[in-house]
Amino acid sequence: MTILDWLQDYTIQNVVIGAALLGLISGVLGSFAVLRKQSLLGDTLSHAALPGVCIGFLIAGTRNIGSILFGALVSGALAALLMLALTRNSRLKTDAGLGITLSTFFALGVVLLTYIQGTNNAAQGGLDSFLFGQAAATLRSDLWIMGGITVAALGLVSLLWKEFKLVSFDPSYAASLGLPVVWLEVLLTVMIALAVVVGLQMVGVVLMAAMIIAPAVAARQWSHRLEGMVLLAAAIGVGGGVFGALLSALSRGLATGPLIILSVSSVVIVSLLFAPGRGFVWEIVRLRRSRRRLRYQQVLTTLYQLAAAHADSRYRSGQGMIDTYHGTSTQRALRKLHRRGYVVRHAAPPEEPNTAGQWVLTPAGIHEAERILDSLGREAL
Repeated sequence: MTILDWLQDYTIQNVVIGAALLGLISGVLGSFAVLRKQSLLGDTLSHAALPGVCIGFLIAGTRNIGSILFGALVSGALAALLMLALTRNSRLKTDAGLGITLSTFFALGVVLLTYIQGTNNAAQGGLDSFLFGQAAATLRSDLWIMGGITVAALGLVSLLWKEFKLVSFDPSYAASLGLPVVWLEVLLTVMIALAVVVGLQMVGVVLMAAMIIAPAVAARQWSHRLEGMVLLAAAIGVGGGVFGALLSALSRGLATGPLIILSVSSVVIVSLLFAPGRGFVWEIVRLRRSRRRLRYQQVLTTLYQLAAAHADSRYRSGQGMIDTYHGTSTQRALRKLHRRGYVVRHAAPPEEPNTAGQWVLTPAGIHEAERILDSLGREAL
């Protein structure tokens, strides 16, 4: 099969388009969940969709994607309302409310799924694929439903962008402006349930939580503004979804849903490691630079204090004495100070030929040491 034939394959086209739609809606809506510190919300709503899948099947009597997705949406919305009611009208914290909702709805879904599997309905075949997804079974009619949900969700985000932004960052201030904070939170939560519905066919109930959170977490490491974060999360979601789908098509045998999640998760790992200003590697580099800067400042102020104690700005401090004072070798710090023109090195005196030499502050070094000590004094105040 040539590349052109491969790209024109009906199943591959459906899977790639479905993965792109899933990544798009997940990246956009997941950004608000991450900012609202409700990362567990995606996990809760995805597991809560299972009873809706089963009820939709029982009502339709067949594996009709429309009724199943509608049932999943209703179930997810009910779970969202239950979670909000528990956290707002009781002493339960958000994580406890999410945990109770998740376990209750998922347990109900497992019971219903077991009941359906115990019947003699031949149409039940493949219903359990909604647990882990079955992207290859995606039809063009399914894509129209997924596309409609995605367009509706993105349209609402565009229409209520300022309101969602305020509610995500400062709900108290939003309430003081007269905004219906509770209803906006409910709407955001229901929209995340919409994203879950879009992903059921592709990655399933179990893995959908990662698809909601991962693109937003990765984008958060690179952007300091909500607009940039949402756009980048959408791009990561689409890119990871398409790459995972294509990788699955090439491998011929590996599940599409897990490969999509692994693709997006790899971006998260790279972002956590290398994102400028926030990445783990960047933090290590910054910490090492700070330590080196602190060390050379300490050595510089030590030379200044020794000169002040001897009332001689040209006082020569021996290398060994400085090392003893700091309890470690200061040769690297002194070399850096020398390169910057803060100190000059004098050869060891004839009576001490085996010493490492002596160091004297320059006028620039005296000025820099006074600046450092002055700033430390202001911080102490």
